[in-house]
Amino acid sequence: MSTSSLPALPATPASGGAEVAARLRDALLGASFTADGLLELLGAPAYAALARSETVPALRATRGDTPLEVLVRLFLLQQPVPHARVEGVLPLDALVESGWLVRAGADEVAATVDVRPYGGPGGEDWFIVSDLGCAVGGAGGIGSRDEGVVLGVGGASTTLAGITVRTPVSSALDLGTGSGVQALHAARHATRVTATDLNPRALHITALTLALSGAPAADLREGSLFEPVRDDETYDLIVSNPPFVISPGARLTYRDGGMGGDDLCRSLVQGAGVRLNEGGFAQFLANWQHVEGEDWQDRLRSWVPRGCDAWIVQREVQDVTQYAELWLRDAGDHRGDPAEYQARYDAWLDEFEARKVRAVGFGWITLRKTAAAEPSITVEEWPHPVEQPLGDTVRAHFDRLDYLRAHDDAALLEGHFRLAGEVVQEQVGLPGAEDPEHVVLRQNRGMRRATKVDTVGAGFAGVCDGSLSAGRILDAIAQLVGEDPVLLRDRTPAQIRLLVEQGFLVPVE
Repeated sequence: MSTSSLPALPATPASGGAEVAARLRDALLGASFTADGLLELLGAPAYAALARSETVPALRATRGDTPLEVLVRLFLLQQPVPHARVEGVLPLDALVESGWLVRAGADEVAATVDVRPYGGPGGEDWFIVSDLGCAVGGAGGIGSRDEGVVLGVGGASTTLAGITVRTPVSSALDLGTGSGVQALHAARHATRVTATDLNPRALHITALTLALSGAPAADLREGSLFEPVRDDETYDLIVSNPPFVISPGARLTYRDGGMGGDDLCRSLVQGAGVRLNEGGFAQFLANWQHVEGEDWQDRLRSWVPRGCDAWIVQREVQDVTQYAELWLRDAGDHRGDPAEYQARYDAWLDEFEARKVRAVGFGWITLRKTAAAEPSITVEEWPHPVEQPLGDTVRAHFDRLDYLRAHDDAALLEGHFRLAGEVVQEQVGLPGAEDPEHVVLRQNRGMRRATKVDTVGAGFAGVCDGSLSAGRILDAIAQLVGEDPVLLRDRTPAQIRLLVEQGFLVPVE
């Protein structure tokens, strides 16, 4: 489908595009074509199957003629529908004239784009527009048919949306907007949203997503990475779910960045520093190479631009064979000619071998512009389950960094702390032993971290309710265990700093 065949969305409401989108939105909401409405209609198993690109359960659940069933078949499952059924549900003539629908045969109409209901974080009823076949289950092999395909909402886009810091800001930039998921989220808390993409069809689809979701229009600009951004433009928030796949060549626009190795992700991160306002955040999903003879954490530290704190979390690592197979299947190459599949697999492994790449990591990169003399860079591996959304957790991480930077050990002991919510203590040891081998504090919120502490650390954390200073608590513990309070004050601040840094203890100002 070419850009010209997409539904029209003129810049001014007077020319009809915005009015048609508004009428379509009203009709969809009137028929309960929403995330909640779909779950109720389809049931959990069929709804979950859609995320796996399996449509048969949903087709079986929509064999009736209710308005919602008609809309699911039309917009989500891409089935032609008798126009007599559509006329009573949608403004049919306006949608055909503006390009949302086309006539199929003598008495049916079909959708020209996927439209997927999407629940906003504040309970909003949004709609994500994408190319046909891309509303559910990711690419599903469609990439092999059209290199410029625009995908709908998927696991990566919802992950990025969940980890993004959501505070009111004046300006936000969505690099590589795709179907506009991140721009739509940003529109809730940013006065001005700019969205860029190398693919002009993606910008058109983003405009449709925003209009159909009832969100303000964004400043849409065509170009790669920061190219469309003027030298004097800076932002409070930058987000990107870029085409981060490390591949031989740039066959598929939606996933392949067109640069060698992980250079695209590195360029994106390094270029963000000068584009951020003081205190602003830049947040990305990325892949990075694990190169023979090189520490992957050092590799990522070298990406961080000057003047920025960074928190980088590796969520998953795949060896090069797993990685190649994942993305060959994503493009549907495994369904085609076996010889061509093998040749592409070989090319992928040749590329990795030439670069001495042994594995590929995936994770989150968050930057914050800071005036601190010594920015903090944390690179860690955390493959365990977390609680989404994590935006508040991410913001709190950097707030705690500021606190720790501003407090030396003496000031730390004068500070007051409280135990974070839903932290539990676990004691590990042999059955019947008088004392545990070690004590573990575990979070049930946010990053859901676990950390070992000694008996002093466990006792200290357990009585932190904000009423007493850290020093006074340690003095009381020293008296209780018969230890020199001066020595205890000397050796405990490092453990307190770790508990604050990881979010087990919250400073009380």
